[in-house]
Amino acid sequence: MQYDPIKRVLGEAFNKTPFLRKLFYNLLDLLLLRSWHIHKELKAWAKGKRQQPIQILDAGSGFGQYTYYLSGMSDKWRTLAVDVKDEQVADCNNFFRQINRRNVLFRVEDLVTFQDPQAFDLVLSVDVMEHILEDVDVFKNFHASLRPGGMLLISTPSDQGGSDVHGDEESSFIEEHVRDGYNIQEIQEKLRTAGFTRMEANYSYGTPGKISWRLSMKYPILMLGASKAFFVLLPFYYLVTFPFCLLLNWLDTHSKHPTGTGLIVKAWK
Repeated sequence: MQYDPIKRVLGEAFNKTPFLRKLFYNLLDLLLLRSWHIHKELKAWAKGKRQQPIQILDAGSGFGQYTYYLSGMSDKWRTLAVDVKDEQVADCNNFFRQINRRNVLFRVEDLVTFQDPQAFDLVLSVDVMEHILEDVDVFKNFHASLRPGGMLLISTPSDQGGSDVHGDEESSFIEEHVRDGYNIQEIQEKLRTAGFTRMEANYSYGTPGKISWRLSMKYPILMLGASKAFFVLLPFYYLVTFPFCLLLNWLDTHSKHPTGTGLIVKAWK
């Protein structure tokens, strides 16, 4: 399944007005379990920092929903959001100008080569590293771009069924992935190679999260991939499944998982 064409269709549908784009962000925040985990980590990181002049890198910003969330946490923070896709960067810059959030800039950059030495207090990378083959080079750039004491926060699939792969004979549900998921020791070792010395890694998408992901993302994406006519039925589908997904997301975020299809990784310089 190629995810990018569906993302483009969704982006076009919700990019018509600032109100629709905000609605889109709010729906993503509710439906996407990774957003629940990232928001939880960002709130913990932000304690005592909301009045400080903080510099943030959103590394692989996509639709810009995490930059939107961060820019609303404090007007003293400045976020540079980078992505390789020109169209998404242009759309995001236009949207943030329309809503008058001046503490944000989107720019076209390749994470394999982008580096801004000791510029950032936080680097955020959400579901990006599974798309990049040269991951150690990117981790080295993140390390170089962080200020001393700065934190890198990563969300990525794990090798415990991430990308919906459960055996050697299966391929990733998302064709754009260059790896099916990280082993929890592997990603920490790569971060050490990049220069990080202190790390924490935990599984996300445990049993509740796996069920929620199938209901809220996999099945709708498969149906949209089969026919765009499903857009008409999508609201009715979510009317039934949405309450269950919210409960499952809450359970996953507030539980410790011995294994899971996702990883939340933090590393400090």
